[in-house]
Amino acid sequence: MTVLAPNISRLDTPLARTRPDLIARWLFTVALMILMIVVVGGITRLTNSGLSITEWKPISGIIPPLSDKAWNAEFAQYKASAQYALMNTGMSLAAFKHIFFWEYIHRVIARLLGVVFALPLLWFIIKRQIPKRLIGRLVLILALGGMQGAVGWLMVASGLAGRDKVEPVMLAAHLSMALLLLSALIWTALDCRTLAINPTARLARFTPFAGVVIALLGVQIIYGALTAGLRAGVIANTWPLMNDHLFPRGVTWSGGHSFIADPYLVHFIHRWWAFVAFVALMLLARRVKPLERKASVAIHATVGTQILLGIATVISGVALPLAVAHQFTGALTLCATIWGAHAFGRKT
Repeated sequence: MTVLAPNISRLDTPLARTRPDLIARWLFTVALMILMIVVVGGITRLTNSGLSITEWKPISGIIPPLSDKAWNAEFAQYKASAQYALMNTGMSLAAFKHIFFWEYIHRVIARLLGVVFALPLLWFIIKRQIPKRLIGRLVLILALGGMQGAVGWLMVASGLAGRDKVEPVMLAAHLSMALLLLSALIWTALDCRTLAINPTARLARFTPFAGVVIALLGVQIIYGALTAGLRAGVIANTWPLMNDHLFPRGVTWSGGHSFIADPYLVHFIHRWWAFVAFVALMLLARRVKPLERKASVAIHATVGTQILLGIATVISGVALPLAVAHQFTGALTLCATIWGAHAFGRKT
């Protein structure tokens, strides 16, 4: 009896009640939902649907128009917007319903994502199933998710102020925050997998080398969002030259503002910074290969596919399927990079 007593006592400790394996599966599920909303967000942007809903109703907005009267009222609000006057004058109600659908689905998934994260988080905290080292981080992720919703509305509001599209910088901020949340979820889920194997294991550290690689990739992602927000992808449909020139003609120089506002310059930077990010990712993959071969393979596969999709998107004149695939693969490239950075920080 004296031999068994210490084991029984140990099973009753808070450490024994934690479920890092379950927490990891939950976080990966939320991450998949963010990937889904990135895809839908890309379709929303490419179909110019983001300004079709002109009000932010976090609760009642979950219910779409259900009658002809409600649809006509929603359409009347859109007709009062600058986008309708500048881009869609004469649009039919049927065409409006199409763009409304994509923005509505985007918002519904965002609301559902918040519920799928917040309610289980509360339950796991009450049941003390989250390792103590991760509780603060998960609460911070919840707060960032709330901020992301606010940034999303501010982005839409920027397009309702006499414009036919949202502010490109706001679009970049919205996408960047979504991918920051995705990165935090993936990293934390991987930490949970580590703790499921060994509850007392040291968590992966964020190394300076990984930080530099992720920063270089982050610049490319931001310029991708600016390219989309400025509709700069369609100004040249040839590769590698832009309208027969390596450096495009048509750049309007206005100091540092040109680097985020001139479509020719933004497109040019997005094209060629991709290879700076590519070199950095190859260095990460090389260092990670002996530590976590699958992560190394994932980095190689995603970044190679992403560059090819980028070129195809340009040549196609930003065809919808290719552009959406390009955005989705960009998010997958980030996931693979976080996986590699985590492996590097865990085993070095």
